[in-house]
Amino acid sequence: MVGDRVAVFVVFALNGAAYGSWAPRVPALAERLHAAPGSLGLALLGGSIGMVVAASMSGRLVERFGTRTAIIASTLLTCVFLPFVGAAGSVPALGFVMFGLGASVGALDVSMNIGAVGVERRLGRAIMPFFHAGFSFGGLIASSAAGLAAAHQWSPFRHLLVAGAVVLIALLLVLPGLPRAAPRAERAAPIARTALVRRPVLWLLAAIALCSAIAEGASSDWSALLLVTAQHVGQAAAALAFAVFSLTMAVTRLGGAWAQNRFGPVRTLVAGAALAGLGLVLAAVVPVAGLAFAGFGLAGAGLAASFPIALSLAGAAGKRADGSGGEREIAFVTTIAYSGFLAGPPVIGGIAQLSSLPVSFVLVGFLAALIAPAAVGAGRARHRELTAATAAV
Repeated sequence: MVGDRVAVFVVFALNGAAYGSWAPRVPALAERLHAAPGSLGLALLGGSIGMVVAASMSGRLVERFGTRTAIIASTLLTCVFLPFVGAAGSVPALGFVMFGLGASVGALDVSMNIGAVGVERRLGRAIMPFFHAGFSFGGLIASSAAGLAAAHQWSPFRHLLVAGAVVLIALLLVLPGLPRAAPRAERAAPIARTALVRRPVLWLLAAIALCSAIAEGASSDWSALLLVTAQHVGQAAAALAFAVFSLTMAVTRLGGAWAQNRFGPVRTLVAGAALAGLGLVLAAVVPVAGLAFAGFGLAGAGLAASFPIALSLAGAAGKRADGSGGEREIAFVTTIAYSGFLAGPPVIGGIAQLSSLPVSFVLVGFLAALIAPAAVGAGRARHRELTAATAAV
């Protein structure tokens, strides 16, 4: 029987595969729909909006129905929406379908992270970066498969129909191992807690996730253009910049849990912030193509643990006396982080329009470095919360 650790890892990989399947087919979708860049961008924005909306609601839904039910339902919806992305017959239809896909993926993101926190609690040690490595590798494998599908002239609909079927089969294979956390009604009554918006620790953890999301989004959307315009690298070679970023992030995440357990979450986040900030600034200001690629590699390694550790700590901040809890805290941090994916690309583009793309990346590097003081502040805020709770008892 598949254990919960393997099952949750596979679910993370399936979520990454969902994104890695449709995103590389955007050029084919644009060509089939005769979509201008502006209208296509608005349609794809529907996916980001769906993610934010679903993430804000998912914590309570997981509390109400349980982790297992939420993971299954959101994964099934993802399998349904994927082929409809390829079948959309107009730009508005694509925007509507992308909203649905974004909502299902956003709900899956929150529920799988809640499941991962449950596995961490059962094992008694931090392994969240390991699960997020599954997401990274899932995206890399699926994007490679998307490239093969495009090379063999598969239509987006045919490709995404097969991708959805593969995701469904994989879900069925790990179904017995999915976490079986009970719905809230079957648990002990939760202890009284301060409202989420009045807890500094959650805002600081959300800041970590937000800065990480903006830096990751910048590397995804703008790295190739930076190398072409600032480093004068050919388009084919420039496209490898994000591959370098993604691969170093995926590999580093495999060892991120060891670093978190060995050095503690705060030190791991501070070291990662320094690496990411240095890497992004290096890629932006040093006019040597090889160093730019190395910079994106450093950025991927530095940001690898930021998002998973922030969510792990959010789950810990919501833990109840009976060992449950953390659903709403994880959803709170995730929702704010998603706003970075939503607002980051246009803000970076606007700054580049007013100054230059290298200046934008220097600012992104500064944001990545801000993860360090936010991590220190979150550690202190959590310590104050625990001290106050102990004193109250």
